[in-house]
Amino acid sequence: MAWRNVWRNKMRSIVIILSIAIGLFAGIAILALYKGMMKSRVQTVIYAETGHLQIHDPDFKKDYEARYVIQNGYGLLKDLAAIPGIKLAAPRSITNGMLATTTGSAGVQINGVIPEAEYEVSQLKNKIIEGSGFDGARKNEILIGKKLASKMKLKLHSRLVLTFTDTSETIVSGAFRVIGIYQSDNAPLDERNVYLEMKDLNTLLGTDKSFQEIALLLKNNEDVNLIQQNLIKRYPDLLIESWKDVSPETDLLVKTVNQYSYIIMIIIMIALAFGIINTMLMAILERTREIGMMLALGTNRVRIFFLILLETVFLTLAGTPIGILAGWLIIGYYNIRGLNLSGMGKEMMSSFGFGTLIYPEFPGEKLGGLLLIVVGTALVSCIFPAVKALGLQPVEALRR
Repeated sequence: MAWRNVWRNKMRSIVIILSIAIGLFAGIAILALYKGMMKSRVQTVIYAETGHLQIHDPDFKKDYEARYVIQNGYGLLKDLAAIPGIKLAAPRSITNGMLATTTGSAGVQINGVIPEAEYEVSQLKNKIIEGSGFDGARKNEILIGKKLASKMKLKLHSRLVLTFTDTSETIVSGAFRVIGIYQSDNAPLDERNVYLEMKDLNTLLGTDKSFQEIALLLKNNEDVNLIQQNLIKRYPDLLIESWKDVSPETDLLVKTVNQYSYIIMIIIMIALAFGIINTMLMAILERTREIGMMLALGTNRVRIFFLILLETVFLTLAGTPIGILAGWLIIGYYNIRGLNLSGMGKEMMSSFGFGTLIYPEFPGEKLGGLLLIVVGTALVSCIFPAVKALGLQPVEALRR
């Protein structure tokens, strides 16, 4: 009887089915978009900023003092290269200082790099939008971020001065020429990071061939914790951090967005619940005399309750596959082609550390929880109409 009742008013049933399908699709789309955005952000952090792991002297991260170099750094690089799970190890000399021009000054992190290694570990060369990479034959060349260049009114071939303290805590300065301007998906980092060749920075720091940081890229993302623990055991005197330790705000963002995505899903389902309640209530009011007749003939009120409950279940079961299929097809398309969010503004997206091209991923691991929310919403939504039907008195219902 419940199945027949569903199709007594085909248009009304189709509206509920489509409502459930659209609500489920919207929830899947939100989860897929957030999953794609978070995966993109994590990939950017790993492959364009920090690497999977970083190694420092334990005291270096306290004040970024140049004297805290990694002891026997090149020997350590050779050892790391022999570990099967490590793809690449890139050394960096790092210090904090002031960048000064004729228009003003700004605090920056100065990164001394070996160009060939840095191009692979952080894709630095691919980020260059003006100029070129390091020549190698020239001294005191520097790469700066687009946001810093705009702030300091710097262009290609502009001159600037970097001031910082060396290993003996003496203030030193050096003049550099801008040979390239880069732009990444993280504008705040572009504003405070500059790059020069390690040999030029080490000459001013007085560290010879030493360096303060090693960035590691691994062959598999899943091996981060395992290799980190192995390195901690092997090198107990060094500070070995994963990308989650180096960029805790990204790890927090991923966890927070996962929670908020469910909150948004629940809001969508609440809106859907009102639609189901309204439609089912209309169905009850249209069948008042029929329900009154059933009650007068001795039909148990529990049976009437389950009759309405089953109608809602059938409508939900009909709409759910449509929503899932639509979500899977559309998300699959954009997972291959990418979803361009440049309309939101590249500058705005980069200020939060995101690129404008996102590849949504179907949230298969969250589908169970999503279905539970949808089915729960449908079942809860039918309670009020069912109670309304149970409250009818046979005599009054038959008069209507």
